[in-house]
Amino acid sequence: MWPAQRNPAQSTLTPPQLHPHPQRVNQPDGLKKNGSNRYGALHTSSYYHFYHSYDNPISCPQVPTSEPLEVTVEDKSDSSVTITWRPPKTIPANSGLDGYTVEITKEGTEDWKAVNEDLTVSCRYAIKNQTTGDRLLVRVVAVNSGGRSPPATIADPILVKEVGARPKVRLPRFLRQRYVKKVGEKINLVIPFSGKPKPVVTWLKDGEPLDPKRANIRTSDTDSILFVRQAERVDSGSYEMCVKVEDFEDKAAIIIQIIELPGPPASIKVADVWGFNVALEWTAPKDNGNTEITGYTVQKADKKTGDWFNILEHYTRLNATISDLIMGNTYTFRIFAENKCGLSEECARTKEEATIVKEVIDYKPTPFVERDFTEAPKFTTVLNDRSTTVGYSTKLLCSVRGSPKPKIMWMKNKMILNNMDNPKYRMISTGGICTLEIRKPGQYDGGEYVCRAENQLGKVDTGCKLEVKSKY
Repeated sequence: MWPAQRNPAQSTLTPPQLHPHPQRVNQPDGLKKNGSNRYGALHTSSYYHFYHSYDNPISCPQVPTSEPLEVTVEDKSDSSVTITWRPPKTIPANSGLDGYTVEITKEGTEDWKAVNEDLTVSCRYAIKNQTTGDRLLVRVVAVNSGGRSPPATIADPILVKEVGARPKVRLPRFLRQRYVKKVGEKINLVIPFSGKPKPVVTWLKDGEPLDPKRANIRTSDTDSILFVRQAERVDSGSYEMCVKVEDFEDKAAIIIQIIELPGPPASIKVADVWGFNVALEWTAPKDNGNTEITGYTVQKADKKTGDWFNILEHYTRLNATISDLIMGNTYTFRIFAENKCGLSEECARTKEEATIVKEVIDYKPTPFVERDFTEAPKFTTVLNDRSTTVGYSTKLLCSVRGSPKPKIMWMKNKMILNNMDNPKYRMISTGGICTLEIRKPGQYDGGEYVCRAENQLGKVDTGCKLEVKSKY
């Protein structure tokens, strides 16, 4: 929006004209003396300076703008220079700004030439197709209907050459320590680097150029790749990557170690055998697989069965004592070496056998004294008084012990009973339990009963009273 003219000349005024910098834009139809308007066809990332003017029939002189501001070098390469600037501080209202002309000349000459055929409206311009190593003087002139503005010049000559950056190898963290691979695995290392212009990359192995039959190198603008299809132990060593830009260089060392299974221990022997123990001694393998030996596995086998059993695993010493062996058995021993890849495929085996000899013991047993188990009879359970009913069989029980086995005798009222003569009575003696069964006793079967046990060492009695009651 814009205000009305405060002090118009004594003449007829037309609506004000609004001009964007750096390109003139035609006044749209219907522009009012006091109002607003929208402009299109403007360029992205370009600087614009808007000013307005009033058309007056009285003629005004056309004058150029002031010089452009802050001309600087934005970027350069081996064949181009890119410069930027800011619009002039003063742009006449009646003549505006049509564009810019960029002019160059080589250092030491005054032959200025325009590099853009048409006026450029942007405040940025790339001067292309230049010769590497030339030193150029550059100036920018603003142009409008009033003519050319004073030139804005870059004070120092510009060298046509890519801006240099010191080379730098950006070694990944995992490669800053020893890089270990197994035989047969592939090696594929990507090493980033930086530098301007593009650095020259060289590789060395142990101070010598790489063998192209063993390793391939692929280098791009930002990284270099070391590739080995199938690693072998000869690929182990110190690899050095060097990136160089002119007189500057940077190096990075990579230690690569290719390992495999170790060989068997060089020798093994049975140093001593005593009691239930065997002492073994052995020497380290001649081939450690290009890495340190981390331990040994010791196995034993009985001559009878021939089966192998582990007795020591991950053992680090070169001698061992094997204990708790079985008397009378003969043993053979073997040892495997171990490194980061695993156990050796072959083993070292003892040539001699270790026999655990049986000890001869002179045993003199103590003379046997036979124990005297004889004992006089003794009732452990005596007879107890009891009662029964006429017609109902009853039993009298007691228990006795003695050695030799005592003879059992039953008496009634001091009269000896014999079951052979009187079937009413049944006498049983089993395991020291003495039983007298009275079958269907009558009223006359009551009385005093005695059980007598007798052997060579004596006799003993136990008695009780039996009462026979009537049914009614």
